[in-house]
Amino acid sequence: MPMQPWFPEAKLGIFVHWGIYAVKGVAESWSFFGGEISRDAYMDQLGGFTAERYDPDAWARLFAAAGAKYAVLTTKHHDGVALWDTRATDLSVVKSTPAARDLVGPFAEALRTQGLRVGLYFSHNDWNHPDYPTVRPSRLHRPWVDNRYAMPAEGDENPEAWERFLKTVHRGQIRELVENYRPDLLWFDGAWERDEQQWRMGELRDEILALGPDTVLNGRMLGHGDYATPELGVPITPPEGPWELCYTIGDAWGHQPDDTRHKSVRELVRVFAETIGHGGNLLLNTGPRQDGTILPEHVRRLEGLGRWIRRHADAVYPTTAGLPYGHHYGPSTLSKDRRTVFLVCFDTPREFVELRGLHNEVRRASVLGTGQELAHRVVGGFAGHNVPGVVRVEAPATTDPYATVLALELDGELDLYRGQGSG
Repeated sequence: MPMQPWFPEAKLGIFVHWGIYAVKGVAESWSFFGGEISRDAYMDQLGGFTAERYDPDAWARLFAAAGAKYAVLTTKHHDGVALWDTRATDLSVVKSTPAARDLVGPFAEALRTQGLRVGLYFSHNDWNHPDYPTVRPSRLHRPWVDNRYAMPAEGDENPEAWERFLKTVHRGQIRELVENYRPDLLWFDGAWERDEQQWRMGELRDEILALGPDTVLNGRMLGHGDYATPELGVPITPPEGPWELCYTIGDAWGHQPDDTRHKSVRELVRVFAETIGHGGNLLLNTGPRQDGTILPEHVRRLEGLGRWIRRHADAVYPTTAGLPYGHHYGPSTLSKDRRTVFLVCFDTPREFVELRGLHNEVRRASVLGTGQELAHRVVGGFAGHNVPGVVRVEAPATTDPYATVLALELDGELDLYRGQGSG
């Protein structure tokens, strides 16, 4: 099935890591898996999860103001705690916490009211279900996977229990999410603990698409997803095909009180520009407090990113990946008709901005956000060998505090020189 066109055109999504781990402010699931906290102490957080100030409409308005086109909520992390009233287990915020209500449905409804696409995160792993740690893969994909919360000791396998888990919990909960909320995107995690055949990922994909034919599936399906999901750093070489960078505003995914190294708006603009310049989406994460409120520091950064995106909307959507490295020293994007190149300048340009290897004539150069028209000229070149000169655009009089974007309107579709000569 071809990729749904909305996804590569979205450019920005918001990732929301929210669960009982916000009560004590510990790492989501990993804190008890790795022994930083006992499982009993971790699960005691169920009693403190209230969601009493949860306002999904406010979330959705904030995400829209940030320039996002979709958002993804952690409906169930590796700890197995569902944020909806699942029939597959008794472990949910509806049955087991003071919140006592479905948190996923209002999220989906609020996003759609704002015109945003609905993404739901779901972990294949379930470190709290007795039927989960019952089979071992043919090989361990990570050294820390051999953990009793994840799998049995050798010789203690129980294939019947695994099949029960797969049918009742894994497949059952995914079906509930698709049937109840009709997500545009299912964002899976945790597939590394079993083999593709044990998960039967191909069958799972077919089942999901039978229920929701237009559902986008992320790449954590052992070869059966639609796009790649690198984390926490813009890839030097971008993945082939559609992709999405998962990135945090602070250092943590879920809310942790001591996570105070929040990235500046300038940092977020830079990562966003580099990501879309490579042809990817940015999935920017925030972790609400247990009561459902988002940190003011995160709100300010999302709003700041949104203001930059609105000033430079033509360079964001709908665009495609820009120029290969070497043509412009910074990210760039290309209009959908391939007739306008947008050059992102992180530093204040001095005297001129250079574009190399362009066969096209530049008809007009201007500054996005101000409309200032800029003079430009071509220097050098070797016409007899079809080697273009270097386009030099005068530095703008005023620059953006985070990143300045220049728009170069061409005389036709982009035509780049990729030979060995120089301008």
